[in-house]
Amino acid sequence: MKRIEAVNDFVVKFANVNGSGSASANELFAKAILRMGVPVSPRNIFPSNIQGLPTWYEVRVSEAGWLGRRGGVDMMVAMNPQTWDADVAELSPGGYLFHDNTRPLPPSKFREDIHVIGMPLTEICNAVYSDPRQRQLFKNIVYVGALSVLLEIDPAVIEKLFGEQYRGKEKLLASNVQALQLGREFAREHLQAPLGIRVRAADKVGNRIFVDGNSAAALGCVYGGATVAAWYPITPSSSVAEAFQKYCGKYRVDPATGEHRFAIVQAEDEIASIGMVVGAGWNGARAFTATSGPGVSLMTEFIGLAYFAEIPITIINVQRGGPSTGMPTRTQQADLLSCAYASHGDTKHVLLLPQDPQECFEHAAKALDLADRLQTPVFVMTDLDIGMNQRLCEPFEWTDGAAYDRGKVMTAEELEAGRDFGRYKDVDGDGIPWRTLPGTHPTKGSYFTRGTTRDPYARYSERGPDYIYNMERLQKKFRTAATLVPQPVVQPAPQATPLGVIYFGSTSPAMQEALAVLAGQGVHLDAMRLRAFPFPDSVPAFIDAHEHVFVVEQNRDAQMHSLLVNELGIDPHRLVKVLHYDGTPITARFITQAITARVQPAQETAA
Repeated sequence: MKRIEAVNDFVVKFANVNGSGSASANELFAKAILRMGVPVSPRNIFPSNIQGLPTWYEVRVSEAGWLGRRGGVDMMVAMNPQTWDADVAELSPGGYLFHDNTRPLPPSKFREDIHVIGMPLTEICNAVYSDPRQRQLFKNIVYVGALSVLLEIDPAVIEKLFGEQYRGKEKLLASNVQALQLGREFAREHLQAPLGIRVRAADKVGNRIFVDGNSAAALGCVYGGATVAAWYPITPSSSVAEAFQKYCGKYRVDPATGEHRFAIVQAEDEIASIGMVVGAGWNGARAFTATSGPGVSLMTEFIGLAYFAEIPITIINVQRGGPSTGMPTRTQQADLLSCAYASHGDTKHVLLLPQDPQECFEHAAKALDLADRLQTPVFVMTDLDIGMNQRLCEPFEWTDGAAYDRGKVMTAEELEAGRDFGRYKDVDGDGIPWRTLPGTHPTKGSYFTRGTTRDPYARYSERGPDYIYNMERLQKKFRTAATLVPQPVVQPAPQATPLGVIYFGSTSPAMQEALAVLAGQGVHLDAMRLRAFPFPDSVPAFIDAHEHVFVVEQNRDAQMHSLLVNELGIDPHRLVKVLHYDGTPITARFITQAITARVQPAQETAA
């Protein structure tokens, strides 16, 4: 029987039970390969309950540097009897099945076209450890030890990771090293090693860092000047606020006095949290909240108030599967429409679309600038795949002494000099009015902030012309926003082509690999990665330059497709939907197959 043969180019998937302590062991496996200089891209697929349900951890090993999900599994570490049949079925022919054979399974539970590696993990741990919890926890480390022999992972690297993790806790360090060696000794004595898939030290990581998107966004908020965060816990965004608190404790505490120069409030619900953020923004603080789709649904009335009263706020939406509670621990890009048009009436919001943790950092800081400059809510549209999974990305960059863009804020001196102040008056032709902050001047520059209609001087008015003036000015401001948001990134094909593809966000790493595979098959596409909404003029120009443009997104209803058609007046027949929405991150194979299925019949017809 043939076996999969690959060096530094394979996928290992761990099937475990949630709450078994496997997550840290599986992460250790991924980091050890990374420390050997080989790029990895791990993804944790976990249930929404605390423990007991199936969980998976997939590690893509790619010396070529592909960081998206490839599709397919070369080795399955099957530790969960509940999901055994599905896990075995997922293996590619010639792949490797590693399992605990303490209790023998009938031949019907295996496949003839895969290689089975059995190891009595439970028996080994029962013989060494008396405590039931230790037996469970160290079983995970034992299989990491065995895998280090089978895949030729340097054990010294793993032990160094242990040393970093348990510095000052020598007892824990020694017990973990012991479990690692138990696995290695058994594998050397009883298993055939190495396998056809293995790791070889390389130097392909460079200066890239390994971080999750939620931590990156939180740090971006710190560097971007946010001093207020109000939030309510919700998966998968909670760690944004938690990381913000950690970073503020490091960077926002006066070393001399111990004074905290930040305010973080865990509110009683999402409605209260967004209300606090709106109040802080009105007072001149840079404020944000972090939430997910259900939270945005509850926040929409306050978001509409911030839009119409023109109060700067930032909302970091770590998207998950919906509708309703949906799939709380699965990823999607399904909040585009709900955020772009959040609230009732004619309302439009700025959306930023980061592709990785580096852009989560960059876009979070940028969102705070844009919110002040535009005096409006700005959404950072990340998702669970970026937010909760660690990813290799470029180091974060920041210019020391960089000035924040506070936008059009009228000073006391300008007011005292007699400058005309109309809170909702367009004096510069860009739709953005001037504002004052509370207490700027004792007698001048005050106004009443309301959610109802008003004239350019903030005086209550239900006159049709005043309402039309205000609404058209807001529309003009939205067009101005298109010139200020991060611009799309265009990647031309190596040769002229009538085909294009538009994608965004966490689809990016899989899309990059798919483009390379398609080019190898003779299918060439010009590619545009969207980085924000509203769409700059380059987006309709890109579409107009092609006969057909694929729009790749991770939701059922083609929400980006709808935005493009609705906002740009594009003929929908020119935009070809490529939709992935099972809750797992999109794969390069899915994209390649979807585009090939559409292109090949057309090529055959033309021939």
